[in-house]
Amino acid sequence: MDSVPALPRVVVTGLGVVASLGFDVETFWANILAGRNGITRVTQFDVTDYACKIGAEVVGFDPAGYMDPKEVRRNDRYTHFGFAAAKLAVADSGLNPAAENGDRVGVIIGSGIGGMHTYEQQLKILLERGPRKVSPFAIPSLISNMCSGLVAIELGARGPNFSVVSACASSAHAIGEAFHALRRGDADVMIAGGSEAAITPFSYASFCSMKAMSTRNDEPAKASRPFDRNRDGFIMGEGSGILVLETLEHARARGARIYCELVGYGASCDAFHITQPDPQGRGLSLAMTRALAVAGVRADQIDYINAHGTSTPYNDKFETLAIKHVFGEHARRLMVSSTKSMTGHLLGAAGGVEALICAKALQTGEVPPTINYEVPDPECDLDYVPNLKRSAPLRIVLSNNLGFGGQNASLVLRRME
Repeated sequence: MDSVPALPRVVVTGLGVVASLGFDVETFWANILAGRNGITRVTQFDVTDYACKIGAEVVGFDPAGYMDPKEVRRNDRYTHFGFAAAKLAVADSGLNPAAENGDRVGVIIGSGIGGMHTYEQQLKILLERGPRKVSPFAIPSLISNMCSGLVAIELGARGPNFSVVSACASSAHAIGEAFHALRRGDADVMIAGGSEAAITPFSYASFCSMKAMSTRNDEPAKASRPFDRNRDGFIMGEGSGILVLETLEHARARGARIYCELVGYGASCDAFHITQPDPQGRGLSLAMTRALAVAGVRADQIDYINAHGTSTPYNDKFETLAIKHVFGEHARRLMVSSTKSMTGHLLGAAGGVEALICAKALQTGEVPPTINYEVPDPECDLDYVPNLKRSAPLRIVLSNNLGFGGQNASLVLRRME
């Protein structure tokens, strides 16, 4: 009987980020390890009448440094972030797009909400000035796949191209689907991650009405406190995290620098409630179990988990429970941290930024902290790497992301050996 050929190995060769804590990976990573906080009072609109008045805004970013000024005007803020992060990731990878076979390069960039700025602006124009004044670029600007499309045009990437929309799991799913595309042989290179820019009046009003966001407005830097007993809701962030993924064969052939290997991906649905996670953690447990199985690693081989850790009462409690279900006694030896304590919650971009953090953790042997961890919660009783980074010989790490609708995604990354 003929043997089944081994699936291609997938490696991470480029990283790009635009976030409140930096517009380049080294600045961003230094701020993460230092436990700095990117959350302040929102400046993009008047928050006087809003219950939550704080967020992790991207301040001082000029998209014209990455994109033609004409395209800047035509496209939404979320696309500005994703396009810039993708260009930064490709530059970091050392890829020469002009030298690549564009048929073998793909792009999957997720977004939970897409062009919310454009939607609100153009709806206001419609209501105040009439239908003839609505921009012909409104729909192309606000749809969630536009960032993937524009990046492909920039790179000449004719491979698989789409967006993933699964709320706050969007970019983790995007990375996972890119992983599968490479393992299926659909491409040699995939640019994958997510982008979000949902700090807008309508978005804030909606989340405030749900009572999902923190109202610790007098202490912005202390408002995001995942796993802490006094957590009271998430704080929205904005930005983008993009990874360049390649088959190991392709990366080695061009002499690429490799950050780490992406070895596992698991996806599932709670099938329980549109916003509340399954109180038994069954859906997330299934995603983590599937990711470990694809990676071919045992639960006790995981050294660190970058948790979804939103700083909401339900999420942090149920994610802790799911980790205990999957890892058993090893859960007590794991390091678990939530970098949303510093970046805020980037919604559909969270998974991209947090996968990037995992790649840097494997490269440097530094584990980022959960800041603002002050009062232990008896129902959240794992090692959350409180307040200070930790040096550790990391070999295999896992990243979790959950989204409204019961969406779950888990990624497993391994140090390249």
